[in-house]
Amino acid sequence: MKSDRGFSKDFLLVVIGQIISLFGNQILRYALPLYLLNQTGSSALFGTISACAFIPMIVLFPVGGIIADRVNKRNIMVMLDFATAALIVLFYVMAGTVDIVPLMAVTMMVLYGIQGAYQPAVKASVPILVDTGHLMQANSLIDVISSLANMAGPVIGGILFSVVGLVPILYVSTGCFLLSAIMEIFIHIPFEKKQAGGNIFVTGFGDLKDSFQFMFQRQPVLWKISFVYAFQNLFLSSLVLIGVPVIITQHLGFSINTANRLYGYAQGVIAAGSIAGGLLAGILSKKLKPKAIPALITGAAVSMLLGGIALQFLRTPVKAWLLLIIGCGLMLMLSSLFQIQIMSYVQILTPNDMIGKVISCVICVCMCANPVGGFIYGIVFEKIGDRVYLPFYAAAVIVTGIGVLTRGIFREVDRKMA
Repeated sequence: MKSDRGFSKDFLLVVIGQIISLFGNQILRYALPLYLLNQTGSSALFGTISACAFIPMIVLFPVGGIIADRVNKRNIMVMLDFATAALIVLFYVMAGTVDIVPLMAVTMMVLYGIQGAYQPAVKASVPILVDTGHLMQANSLIDVISSLANMAGPVIGGILFSVVGLVPILYVSTGCFLLSAIMEIFIHIPFEKKQAGGNIFVTGFGDLKDSFQFMFQRQPVLWKISFVYAFQNLFLSSLVLIGVPVIITQHLGFSINTANRLYGYAQGVIAAGSIAGGLLAGILSKKLKPKAIPALITGAAVSMLLGGIALQFLRTPVKAWLLLIIGCGLMLMLSSLFQIQIMSYVQILTPNDMIGKVISCVICVCMCANPVGGFIYGIVFEKIGDRVYLPFYAAAVIVTGIGVLTRGIFREVDRKMA
C-alpha cells in the first residue's frame, strides 16, 4: 500500500529482502568467476564465460517483466530466492563428481538467469508501493541497496575465498537466499489477476510486442535513452567487469592470494562509488534534470582516464591499484546517477499496467551490451599484453563523444517531464 508520508512497511520489507538476497548473490558472482580466472589464467576464457552468463539474464528479463505484470510480484521473489538456494545446494553436491570449471560456468548462467527474472518483479513493485512524489528516492534506495551488496559481497567474499576457499561462500549465500525468501513471504503487494487470452506463449509474444510498440511508437524517447544506457554498459561497465580482475590478478605483480583479496577490496571501493551515486540521486532528486545526463556521461568517461594513467605511468603496484579503483569508483558514481534518473523517467512515462514488461524490455536492451563488451574485452586483454592502459583511453574517448552527441535526446526527455 502506498503512503503519502513516506515509505510503506511492505516497501521496506522489499528493501530488506533485497539487502539479504543481493548480498548472497554478489559473493557468488565474485567468487565463481574469480575461481575460473585463477584456475585457467585466461582472460579470453574469463571474458567469454562472463559474457555467456549474461545471455540467460538478458533472455529472461523480458519474460520476467511479462510474469511480473501477470503474477503476484511477491510470489515471484519468494520462489526465485528458494530456487537460487536450491541451485547452490545442487552445485555443492555435484562439485565432487563432475569437472568444476564447466559446472561453474553452467551455475553462473543459471544464477544470472534467475536474477534476470527476479529484478523486473522488484522494479515493477516500486511504483505500486511508493507514490510518485517519492519515486526517485525509492529508486535511489533500491540502487543504494544493490551497491551496498556490491561493496560488501566482494570484500567479504575476497577474504573468505583467499583464506578458506569456495565452500564457506556457498554456505553463506545459501543462507542468505533462504532468509530472504522467508522474509518476502510477509510482503503484501496489491495485485489484480489479468485474464489471459490464448496460451502463455501467444500472451507473452503479445506482451513483448505491446512493450516494444510502446517504446518505439508511443514513447520513442524510451528506446533512445535505453541505447545510451547500453553504450555506457558496452564501453565502461564491461571494461570494469573484465579489466579490473584481469589487471589485478595478472598484471600488477601481486601473489595470487594477495591479488584475490585486493580484487575483493577493489570491488568494494568501486561499489562505494555506486552507493555515493545512489545517495546523491536521492538527495538531489528534486534538482536533477534530464538535460544534466550528458554531462554525467562525459564525467564518467573522463574518470576512466585515471585508470589508464595509473597503469601506464605508475610503477608501484599498490599506487597503480589505488588510482585504478578510484577512477572506476568515480565512473560508477556518475553512472549510477544517470541510470537512476533513466529508470525513474521510464517508470513515470509508462502506464502502471505496462511497467513490468516495459522496464524489463528497457533493461534487456541495456544489458545486451554486457555480453558483447565482456567477449570483446576478454579478447582485447588477451592480445594487448602489458599495454593494459589502452582500453581505458579508448573507452574514455568514445563515451565522451556519446555524451556530446546525446544532448538532444535528453532535451526531449526534459520537455516530456516538464
